[in-house]
Amino acid sequence: MANYSSRGGLGSIPPVIKNLLIINGLVWLAQVMFGMRGVFLEEYGALWSLNSGNFKIWQLVTHMFMHQAVDAHGQVAFAHILFNMFTLWMFGTILENYWGPKRFLQFYLICGLIAGLTQLFVQPDFGYAVGASGAIMGVMAGFTYLFPNTPLYIMFIPIPVKAKFAIPAFMAIDLFSGIAPSTGDNVAHWAHLGGALAGLVIVFIWNRTKKKDFY
Repeated sequence: MANYSSRGGLGSIPPVIKNLLIINGLVWLAQVMFGMRGVFLEEYGALWSLNSGNFKIWQLVTHMFMHQAVDAHGQVAFAHILFNMFTLWMFGTILENYWGPKRFLQFYLICGLIAGLTQLFVQPDFGYAVGASGAIMGVMAGFTYLFPNTPLYIMFIPIPVKAKFAIPAFMAIDLFSGIAPSTGDNVAHWAHLGGALAGLVIVFIWNRTKKKDFY
């Protein structure tokens, strides 16, 4: 088992997290640059609904590395990728240091795939979806299972909240929003929930095997 470490800082970013940050950033830059020239990479790499006529099997993977690049006003959109990458760094760094690179990458990709499949079959008319949020929700769920009492500092809440309370609260919001979406809601809530459930199941299974070494 890899040594558990919660140290922060750029120098302590483990290899898989570092490469995921770089790949997502480069893809986002490509989306912006091509989009300014009228070529929208989302047509090829986003996850399109089954009834859209644009679905391709590879999109279950490629959508995880794409984010909103341009907003409704034609302006470059930073918030989506910044929030996702910050969350991936914050929770994923600890899990990769705990499991090791290979095991963490397996976990991340499986959560992302399950997230995409959940979105496809639970909400078949969503148009298209982009983002690493489904995989990242799996990371957050796995982190919560392993480190439930870790205090988290959440915006607008003056006191730390333990992970075992904060992350399930986010999942509950996704569930409510998925069942009763508000007008204009463009968040793939079912992908979030699918990724989170996958994360919980995987960590539960891995813990039951009681393997001490991960390769």
